[in-house]
Amino acid sequence: MPFDPFHLPENLSTKATPALLDADREHLRRIADTLEEQRAEVTRRLAEVRRQRAGFGDSAVDRDLEIRRLSGRLRILQRFGIDICLGRMTPTEGEPIYIGRTGLAAADGTRLLVDWRTPAAEPYFAATMEDPRGIVSRRRYRWMDGLINDYWDEALTPAGFDGAASLDDQSAFIASLGTHRTSRMRDVLATIQADQDAIIRTPSPGALVVDGGPGTGKTVVALHRAAQLLYAEPRLTQSAGGMLLVGPNAHYLAYVEDVLPSLGEDTVRLCTLRDLVPEGATAVDEPDARVASRKASLSPDLMLDAAARSFERPPQHAMRLESPWADLWLSRQEWVEVFAAADPAASHNEARDDVWEELLEILVDQVGDEEVPPHAIRRWLRQDDELTGTFVRAWPLLSPTTVVERMWSSPDLLRKCAPGLSADDVALLHREGTAPWTTADLPFLDAARRRIGDPESVREEHRRQAVIASAQEQISHVVDHLIEDDDSEMKVMSILRGQDARNVLLGVDAPPALTPDALAGPFGHIVVDEAQELTDAEWRMLVARCPSRSFTVVGDRAQARQGFTETWEERLMRIGLRDVRITHLGVNYRTPAEVMATAAPLVLAAIPDANVPTSVRESGVPVRFGEASSLPEVLHTWLDAHPDGVACVIGDPGFAPRERVRSLTPEGAKGLEFDLVALVRPEQFGDDVTGAVDRYVAMTRTTRELVILR
Repeated sequence: MPFDPFHLPENLSTKATPALLDADREHLRRIADTLEEQRAEVTRRLAEVRRQRAGFGDSAVDRDLEIRRLSGRLRILQRFGIDICLGRMTPTEGEPIYIGRTGLAAADGTRLLVDWRTPAAEPYFAATMEDPRGIVSRRRYRWMDGLINDYWDEALTPAGFDGAASLDDQSAFIASLGTHRTSRMRDVLATIQADQDAIIRTPSPGALVVDGGPGTGKTVVALHRAAQLLYAEPRLTQSAGGMLLVGPNAHYLAYVEDVLPSLGEDTVRLCTLRDLVPEGATAVDEPDARVASRKASLSPDLMLDAAARSFERPPQHAMRLESPWADLWLSRQEWVEVFAAADPAASHNEARDDVWEELLEILVDQVGDEEVPPHAIRRWLRQDDELTGTFVRAWPLLSPTTVVERMWSSPDLLRKCAPGLSADDVALLHREGTAPWTTADLPFLDAARRRIGDPESVREEHRRQAVIASAQEQISHVVDHLIEDDDSEMKVMSILRGQDARNVLLGVDAPPALTPDALAGPFGHIVVDEAQELTDAEWRMLVARCPSRSFTVVGDRAQARQGFTETWEERLMRIGLRDVRITHLGVNYRTPAEVMATAAPLVLAAIPDANVPTSVRESGVPVRFGEASSLPEVLHTWLDAHPDGVACVIGDPGFAPRERVRSLTPEGAKGLEFDLVALVRPEQFGDDVTGAVDRYVAMTRTTRELVILR
């Protein structure tokens, strides 16, 4: 008996008639056969390319690119079976077009699936009854365990009513909203809505703000836009540095980490702001809100630039060196000019080497003896204690953390770095060097890593260059000896004087350079979720990593814990983003109307202009109230009644999480969703804007039930 991809329950027998399904059955079987063939072919081809010699130059690059392309293709082919197909659309003229997570063609060239990201697939997502985009109907599948357990037909023109099993153009989407949640974001690609699709397909230049209240699908849009951009604009991966997604917390990253791979993209780096600097892993929250607010208002880049320059002090006197060949001089003016000519784009530690080499060049030129090899003079100069000691004091090798510590602990240095600070500000920001780093320090540590540089990488490069220089010197002696003893008529050994031959002889003896920081950038595009929480200083951490200023900014001003009284344009333009476009999502797909009826008045009382979205559905379950002591009973009853799904307790730090029950703060729950939310003592969050936002965020995490326990 041939494989049947449809497994409809008995109550959907009217949808199971052969006239409705036979064409799809045949097409899906052909997809299954082609997938099997392509898996085998791509596996064979990948093994073949890997066996090829890497070679040099362009051939090595081409081989690596082909391995990467084939590996990515194999991953998507192995990840899905026939559920790689999302559904189909029927154009006004011609055969149905099937939409997939990736494109697929049979061996004879027949197009079996159109990639969802292509312009040809856009009508499947964008068509509405008002604007059918040239299609008469659309069919969406619902997959479970590799089989279709339901489907929906949507008629978009009068012709689409003929032979349709379901005529509600929202049925597939509404049905998907009621499914239970898990620890990972569910797959919603097949039910992307027209307003969301329009944002997803917006080109990358500039900063695109996806503004919307809770449950409007902002995160879904951001993730799918990331996949769309990587497909439509290959330069983002090939030459611009790739893509970075910044989430609010580790819970969020774990929740969404599977979405992009399911869309065929596994090159996007995911992180939180803490991950951008090593100190973020152990940084504590800033205990003094005044200190956090003042640091957030400062410009870390300007302050660290001033701090770096305070450690770059040319000597105020001339220097005479008695070398074996001549007396050498460095005038005060030469010190000043060399220091001033340092590359402003280089970090303090990197520029230090350039300045040092320039000083050596000035001194080498003064010897003027052509019989003395320049490398011998340089070796002598590098060993001169007076010269090296003076230079080390004038331009020391610095640690980024040490510079920030000195800046906060030294009032004089702090005033140099930020002349606009008042005496009270300086006293407020003062901290001892032994104090732990706080989250408010992270933008300054990040700016210090860029402006000061990593001293260990400089030291490692010095060691690496020393090994190379030693090897080159030894090889030079060997080459000279071989050439001297060469008695052949053609003097073939003379070829060893060529630089190419010396490079081959050097081989791989030199230690490799340190692995670069994968999160340092630059990136071609950055996606920022829960962006309303970022301070100006934190924004600059991201802007510094994206020279193109290409961003997807996702957030809701009404969910800003510290308030957000300006516009998105004002906030983003202040931190250096110019081409800012705003899009709005106003329909709440997640939170039932019963919950929003309770949550909306609370946030509107504190933030009258809050963009409260309209819920698209009702759960039929009213918000329940009770005593905090009844929490165990509430959870026990819910777990017994719901074998699937995830609950979350918000507001009870003493509650220990267990299977299918999380325990989070309102801030830690941002970006997540649960079937049940038990909100414990909401009044504890306070009466200010922060408290109102925390209650609003906590209540709107639920997709079904909300229980408030006081």
